[in-house]
Amino acid sequence: MSAMTRLPLLHVVTYNIHKGFSQFNQHMMVHELREQLRAIGSDIVFLQEVQGLHSRHARNIGNWPEASQHDFLAEDVWSATAYGSNVIYDHGHHGNAILSRFPIEHSHNQDVTHMRFERRGLLHCAIKVPGLPKAVHCVCVHLSLFAHSRRRQMAALADYLADIADPDAPLIIAGDFNDWRNEADDLLATRLGLNEVFGGAGGSFGSPGRSFPAKLPVLRLDRIYVRGFSVRHAQVHYGVPWSKISDHAALSAHLWHEAEGNSR
Repeated sequence: MSAMTRLPLLHVVTYNIHKGFSQFNQHMMVHELREQLRAIGSDIVFLQEVQGLHSRHARNIGNWPEASQHDFLAEDVWSATAYGSNVIYDHGHHGNAILSRFPIEHSHNQDVTHMRFERRGLLHCAIKVPGLPKAVHCVCVHLSLFAHSRRRQMAALADYLADIADPDAPLIIAGDFNDWRNEADDLLATRLGLNEVFGGAGGSFGSPGRSFPAKLPVLRLDRIYVRGFSVRHAQVHYGVPWSKISDHAALSAHLWHEAEGNSR
């Protein structure tokens, strides 16, 4: 008899890490950031504003990590990493990163810049999760501050995924959408069949979690969208110590992947 078979639980988190500095760039917090990410214990981490290289900070800050931020954060916990630089300058670059406990089979950074002064990219990884028949497509995003640019970037994201991923493949899109008007739900639901994790276990859309500012969040800027998963639990990580690390709160979700199978 055909029935839904629950497959392994997956724990994911997304966080805009503000290049490793506290709000208003007062203190370098990348060591505290690593500690808190490890305390959450997620399987896949979606990070935005990751400092891939900053030669000035490396010279001037005594405990600045020798490795790039994504490799420093991943060390000894997340065995696979991918990074896409979006903003490049004379002394370094920053962008998006994905950290994974599981093998990354493929990664690609898609340039979706709309305005020259606001460089943006979409980091896509195909991750082989043990127990799942298909690779999980994971996309880390950091979208524009301007609504018309966000709409173009989300359309580009939908076009890209429609080309490279099967329509029934498991999919997670997470990051800083800068979408306080909540326009992403309709577009991503219609084009890609996605649900936002704070919409509830039934899959209907609710209000996304408030994530900015991290001390007492008011705006719903950050999101986790899923396809092929049901949501067991979703949480906003705000207040101390998170508000001392970045201006954004972190979001996390426990997900069940569901596949058609036979049960007796």
